[in-house]
Amino acid sequence: MIKPAVLIVDDERPTREGLRAALEEQYDVYVAEDAASAMELLERESFAVLLTDLRLPKEDGMKLIGRAKSLAKPPICILMTAYGSEDVAVEAMKRGADDYIAKGRMQIDELEMRIGRALRQQNLEAENRSLRQQLQVRFGIENIVGESPVMKEVLETVTQVAPSRATVLVLGESGTGKELIAKAIHQLSPRAAQPMVTVHCAALAPTLLESELFGHEKGAFTGAHERRIGRFEQAQGGTLFLDEIGEIDASIQVKLLRFLGERTFERVGSNRTLTADVRLIAATNKNLPDLVKAGSFREDLLYRLKVVEIILPPLRERKEDVPMLAQRFLVEFAGENGKSVAGFAPEVIEQFLRYPWPGNVRELRTAVEHAVVLCRTDQIQLRDLPASLRQPMAADSGQEMHRLFNQDNLTVHEAEKQLIIHALKEANGNRTAAAKKVGMSRRTLHRKLHTYHLEGF
Repeated sequence: MIKPAVLIVDDERPTREGLRAALEEQYDVYVAEDAASAMELLERESFAVLLTDLRLPKEDGMKLIGRAKSLAKPPICILMTAYGSEDVAVEAMKRGADDYIAKGRMQIDELEMRIGRALRQQNLEAENRSLRQQLQVRFGIENIVGESPVMKEVLETVTQVAPSRATVLVLGESGTGKELIAKAIHQLSPRAAQPMVTVHCAALAPTLLESELFGHEKGAFTGAHERRIGRFEQAQGGTLFLDEIGEIDASIQVKLLRFLGERTFERVGSNRTLTADVRLIAATNKNLPDLVKAGSFREDLLYRLKVVEIILPPLRERKEDVPMLAQRFLVEFAGENGKSVAGFAPEVIEQFLRYPWPGNVRELRTAVEHAVVLCRTDQIQLRDLPASLRQPMAADSGQEMHRLFNQDNLTVHEAEKQLIIHALKEANGNRTAAAKKVGMSRRTLHRKLHTYHLEGF
């Protein structure tokens, strides 16, 4: 059984060695004589408890506790004070200390009791976080709406890969929901109780991105006035999601490659090697093999990243999911705006199925929000949609579509089937032209024809 690690900080050798001897049977005990050496240990190792004297050389125990509490995984902090300085101890607790004990009347039994109580409280909080995460797991996976075969395959891959330690590369056009997939993987993983940290790589210049990811030491560059803990350290025990991974430059690619191979890195301006237990998920809308051929992305890094590769289809290739997604967004935005909007007029669903959605799910979400805000009845009409979606149709086509979509008890799948039949009739059986009319690829149309038993049409 692994013992909880305790760090004792006291400038008096007899005190710290005496406490070490008293506690080492139950705990893995480390000692330090001042705040500086204590912080070196805290940044290198993971401690369950920090037990520190108030009076220390140069920097007192109160400041040390403040710095310890700023770590990605802060320890329980217990302050040892001189007898009669309860006011100081109360102030320390306001600034982050979990408990205090007077040195002059300290008994080892009482100290062990307080440490044990604090650890039990910490474990209880961790269990509560885990339970909250478990409650979110079902929501997390259900928040990814998709009944199409291709999305069912994506969700199956997510559930299979989530419990593993494997690095995942999520590919897809902008707006397809890559970050949502990353969050689902994290929430379904054993790391769900730990942080998920997201970095949008394209938003930062290369020099800033390096510092953002790996951290930096004080004085590492102009403007580095203090040490900065990077995102790898912040994600300790959890997941780091690197969005737009195709935008990173060569120097950072080398550092990422090393981390994926050795799980080690250095802060900018430091030679000290640090380790991090972090699961990496990356995403991009770029064609990474093309970048490899162009010499702007390392081939060895690509292979390290895509231990498991998840490809998200554009919305135009999973049109059967559009009505369900639209309804989900409708419920969300109607609630946010306090509006009683129950559904969509048939011609709106028709337009949704015809439209190619170049902005994918993100564009659909924005369109529904726009429509909910402008809607004046209990049903969204064509006039409520953004101008880009209000495309006029030929009169005869419009009359036929109105007939098709006003049938009683028309399901989403039947609506799509009727739309495909109508498009094939208009295109005189030309499948390429029909696919274009309904905003599908020819390959997707072939799959739909098989699904709806229309191969001979």
